[in-house]
Amino acid sequence: MYRIVLNETSYYGAGCRSVIAEEVRKRGFRKALLVTDKDLIRFGVAEKIERVLADAGIPYEIYSEIKANPTIRNVQQGVEAFKRSGADFMVALGGGSSIDTAKAVGIIVNNPEFADVRSLEGTAATKHRAVPTFAVPTTAGTAAEVTINYVITDEEAKRKMVCVDPNDIPMCAVIDCELMYSMPKGLTAATGMDALTHAVEGYLTPGAWTMSDMFELKAIELIARHLKNAVDDGSDETARAGMAEAQYIAGMGFSNVGLGIVHSMAHPLGAFYDTPHGVANATLLPYVMEYNAESPSRAKYLDIARAMGVKTDGMSVDEGVRAAVDAVKALSLSIRIPQRLHELGVREEDIPALAVAAFNDVCTGGNPRPTSVEEIERLYHIAY
Repeated sequence: MYRIVLNETSYYGAGCRSVIAEEVRKRGFRKALLVTDKDLIRFGVAEKIERVLADAGIPYEIYSEIKANPTIRNVQQGVEAFKRSGADFMVALGGGSSIDTAKAVGIIVNNPEFADVRSLEGTAATKHRAVPTFAVPTTAGTAAEVTINYVITDEEAKRKMVCVDPNDIPMCAVIDCELMYSMPKGLTAATGMDALTHAVEGYLTPGAWTMSDMFELKAIELIARHLKNAVDDGSDETARAGMAEAQYIAGMGFSNVGLGIVHSMAHPLGAFYDTPHGVANATLLPYVMEYNAESPSRAKYLDIARAMGVKTDGMSVDEGVRAAVDAVKALSLSIRIPQRLHELGVREEDIPALAVAAFNDVCTGGNPRPTSVEEIERLYHIAY
């Protein structure tokens, strides 16, 4: 039996942010809490959404106390900000940080028994849908606007909590690539490789099926075609639109079938060192792909290589594995992604603790190859 959970409504296309006003009117909402971060305010991106709301006469307040790896405190402050504002819906603008924070805020407002935030980890038994939320991504990577997942950092315990809850999915996803044009090269590269990681892990996980495979393979194809161009020329509208589409459809897939130990191993790096999630995923992906080639998903590597643009006619499965890994490495190198964990400030003496945290991560269960703390520790050392 397979299940798929998607947004109630989605819009995709340059300039489609304008539909927010129409959707608000149709649904009878009165006041918004705009959840975003200070950088998007400073660089004028948030103003584009404020203008949509203001021009339509929709009152709003802003909550922007959000770290790059959002924390329990960020969420709890957001809950209080929502209650004070008198809002009845949210607009979450940003990358995974803003949208994940809004998801947690929306869940807690309508399920106050989870106000400690920590009890939301894993698959919490929430009873009520989150506060209605319009999720508007400004990066082409996390796909937080279309997933049932969110990640919050427990700073005291130095760990990232992965929360999986169909009740948190945003009511409306608005994927407007115009909001992504100002992304700097490094962020474009990291978030793009995050999207590739989602697609590859979602394709290889044992829970994958016909519909998720359709999403993930197309996402890999689009990323291989557009990511380098988006990094090299941020004003390339075709590349920006292609990456916006790719990350979105990759999210449709992995949200419903799971991920693997690239994410399990990346999450502790964010918790220990505040490493940007996309960079951590990008650095680890080729090493984990090599490891997971020894699994029942091995034959699927030929499909990955083909989607990456490799001519696979006549290739054996073994050759397909090598071609897929090499294609991912080549793309990563072409956009200047760090290739070793020591480049990210990882300390070798921390690896045993990182391995325990990674093994206990909720994403580990979706890995195509059964693993152990010892195997993950070995992988960290290989990548170091």
